[in-house]
Amino acid sequence: MNKTWLHIVSLCLLLLITSVNGQESPYSNPSFESAYAQAYEGKTNTAHNMLYTLINEPATEVETALLWARTLSWRGDYDGARLAFNKILIKNKNNREAWLAAVKNELYAKNYHTALGLSNKGLLHITDDAELQRLQTIAFDGVNGIDYEEKAWYNVESDINSNPLEQVKNSNTIAAKDTVQNPENVHKTPVTEEQLKNTVSVNSSVTFYDKRFDPITTSSISYNRQTPYGVVIPRINNSNRLGKNGIQLDLDLYPKIAKGVYAYLNYGYSESELYPNHKMGGDVYYNHKSGIEFSAGGRFINFATKDVKSITNSLGYYTGNYYFSLRSYITPESDNLTNVSGNLLIRKYLKDAENFMGINVGVGFSPELRQFTSGDQLLAETLLYIESQRLSFEYQFTSKNNINAYRTNVGVLRQEQSFDPGSYFYSISAGLTYEFNF
Repeated sequence: MNKTWLHIVSLCLLLLITSVNGQESPYSNPSFESAYAQAYEGKTNTAHNMLYTLINEPATEVETALLWARTLSWRGDYDGARLAFNKILIKNKNNREAWLAAVKNELYAKNYHTALGLSNKGLLHITDDAELQRLQTIAFDGVNGIDYEEKAWYNVESDINSNPLEQVKNSNTIAAKDTVQNPENVHKTPVTEEQLKNTVSVNSSVTFYDKRFDPITTSSISYNRQTPYGVVIPRINNSNRLGKNGIQLDLDLYPKIAKGVYAYLNYGYSESELYPNHKMGGDVYYNHKSGIEFSAGGRFINFATKDVKSITNSLGYYTGNYYFSLRSYITPESDNLTNVSGNLLIRKYLKDAENFMGINVGVGFSPELRQFTSGDQLLAETLLYIESQRLSFEYQFTSKNNINAYRTNVGVLRQEQSFDPGSYFYSISAGLTYEFNF
């Protein structure tokens, strides 16, 4: 009798174990279909965990890699998603779903310039695509400070219930720990809307010469205030040169004019011989949704002995994480001779607009190409030198919370001496800028 009961109990246990093994969990034998089903139901974390096994297999299908990249984006890992989308698009340039998802990833992260660059690039391969053009317009509006209500543009064509509203909230909560309301706009313009409206910047630099001149030290402090009408930047510049110290009061304005159009206005005043008495300048900028930027304007500088007038124009182009800008300066002279100079900036943005590296090349003479400079800082004015070539490097990075930014500049300058034509001297400059956002 005891043996009979023992057999019955053993048989029941065997049936129970068999039944449990027969009901496999989604993780026991993951597949793209099961992961997609989880994502379709809004269980993106479950789908992400299932895809982790699939994505590490030697041969990964494109749709698996694409769904993996999407789950990274939905979880708020925009950098990881960007890398995953890039790997897909390098080999599959005509994959429409990959282009759409990659652009949306940048829109989720508010990297509007990167989203614009990706949409422009995607339309080269997927021409006249209505959804890609829609996202291009949203990115262009974001570049110009036009925000859409949350959930107003997400997943127009997607069957997957990624529950973006909740996920974006969650991802923003995660991102906030690292970015503290950082706008993360790559290639942003001066009038791009910021969440932190105030910035204080402090700059200091030094320039060494190979002969004749003592080192020059310069410094500045500025306050950047963003308003609904544009940006206001008062600044105090200080220069110590040839044993003399000078102060210049400077004001920059970036008023908004229309969608994609803004202006730059500048006025500076100084009673020091190291600076001009007055200087004024202005440009009008137009940003096209293709990533091309135009500007045209002029400069007027009033020195104690001479006034200088220059015509300025520039052509910029945003593509992906890169920005190229070519600016020219045309200075008419009374003897019917015209001085022309140019400046080329190439900048690569890293994780956002506040993290970048770049190279700046300048050739010729212009009052705007200061003889005493550090990176893009405007330092002491002079009409002493007539020919110059400049090469400088810049690198900016932010703190973990993106409230603090640090920028370094290193440059080399070759200049002809007006009192000794054909004779050149060299200088090396280095500078550091600290920014605090609040």
